[in-house]
Amino acid sequence: MADRRALDLDSLAISDRFRLFNFTRRDDHVAYLWVLRAMDRLREVHQVQVDAGEVQAALNELARLHDEVPTFDGNLRDRLDALYEDGVVHRFDDASRAGNLVRYRNRQSVYQFSELGYWAYTSVEGLLAARIQDANLSRLVFSDILEDLKALAAANRAGEGEQVYRRLSRLDSVMEDMGRRSAHFHVTLGEIIRSTDASPETFLRHKNALLTHMSEFMAELDRYLPRLATAVRDVEASGLASLLDRAAAADERPFVDRHERLEDWRRRWSALRAWFAPEGSQESRAGELRNATRIAVSGVIALLRQISEAQRGGVNRATQLRHLAEWVWNAPDEGAAHALMGAAFNLRSARHLGAAHEDAEQISPRATWWDAPGVEVSVTLFRSGKAPTPGVPAPVRGNPGARAALRREQAGQRAAEREAAGHLTDLGAYGRVLDESETRVLLKLMTRALEGRTVVAGRLKRGSGADDAVMIRLVPSDTGSAVRTAQGLLHLPGFRVELAGRTPVTGPGARSETGSGTRAKAGSKAGSEAGSEAGGGR
Repeated sequence: MADRRALDLDSLAISDRFRLFNFTRRDDHVAYLWVLRAMDRLREVHQVQVDAGEVQAALNELARLHDEVPTFDGNLRDRLDALYEDGVVHRFDDASRAGNLVRYRNRQSVYQFSELGYWAYTSVEGLLAARIQDANLSRLVFSDILEDLKALAAANRAGEGEQVYRRLSRLDSVMEDMGRRSAHFHVTLGEIIRSTDASPETFLRHKNALLTHMSEFMAELDRYLPRLATAVRDVEASGLASLLDRAAAADERPFVDRHERLEDWRRRWSALRAWFAPEGSQESRAGELRNATRIAVSGVIALLRQISEAQRGGVNRATQLRHLAEWVWNAPDEGAAHALMGAAFNLRSARHLGAAHEDAEQISPRATWWDAPGVEVSVTLFRSGKAPTPGVPAPVRGNPGARAALRREQAGQRAAEREAAGHLTDLGAYGRVLDESETRVLLKLMTRALEGRTVVAGRLKRGSGADDAVMIRLVPSDTGSAVRTAQGLLHLPGFRVELAGRTPVTGPGARSETGSGTRAKAGSKAGSEAGSEAGGGR
């Protein structure tokens, strides 16, 4: 139930509750713990609101019983205020505690445990009080659970609401305790199995009692599990809806409404039912506990066999460590002892690396190495401790074969373009389907012509462009035109294409002859643009 309720908290609520444990992370966390213990001692005698003097008196009483109580040199009020900032205690100003004018002028603060703060303190104390020796699997609880289930069914049939509430509450607490005990036992057993490699004496001393305890628990669970499943179904047959309604009606929690109490008891019954009544092919939690205990018994027996064989052979981890300690003690000098320990435990000298972050302004100068984000370190720096260098530039290697192949490829492409340009000049662009090469040449020429268009009186006029073999003119047309290509129709709205052959310019100031009897000066704007483009293409 606690786990399910914890899942409903948002990130802000979780942060606020984690802040209650800030006193465990302070440098003098032990002093804060004893302050809370003193307040808890006063709470046990019904002193809920206490001031710093009363807390100091309680600390003095604890110091007479425990030598570990620290001394507070006038800074007890600061510790209480720090606990107030963390939310562990509440602070109130009580002027009625002032006995004279001087005390009235000073701040008369009293402190009281907050509800969540007291939960945080008790959880810390429970963690400190945990002992491996307390782990156990209670086999005597199954008879009490069976008796409560039978009494619950009888009370529900008789309509006794208070009795239903008592039995259901007792079953809920018993199941919660059994789940906590089983989890604690198996965690502790795993810890014992992992830690007996160096000290098997503890395991060997308690192995018989451990195996007997687990075997008796499994036998008792096998004997009661069918009867418990039948008792759970008998309770549901007596009327589950009326059972939960009576439990919610008898629940005396004043801060929870009836609908929430009903949903709470429905969840509790679902958790109790999952312990003993399997759902379809899914095994019950008690069956899972039985399987886990059986596997744990097998692990204990295997570990016992391993320890026995190691002791019989005379070689185990303890003897190896003793031999290593003897070798280190008999080493000729300190350097040889360090070398021997380094080889035995694979120890190497620490290599500290550091590098600047790409954006140093994002990192606070007060951030520690532990909190600051990491940066990428090169493999060369990590392995050798030397920063990587670009090294000597590689020599430029000639490749005449590749160059010759590229020249041949370029010459072939230019020959194909010249041939396509000749076809365009001879056959024109209209009345036929242009192939891929002719389309490519036409598009290049049209790009140059469109880039060279001028605007006269706000309207686009004709444009022209040329390469070393063909000149193109874009003549305005009211109907426009369309050129058929292998890829489809190329629409030219408002223009018509005129193509003419072009004689290359042989010298400065020379004239170029165009097809269809048209002459163009080499110094004209269109000719200069075409010449510059043609020169760039050679």
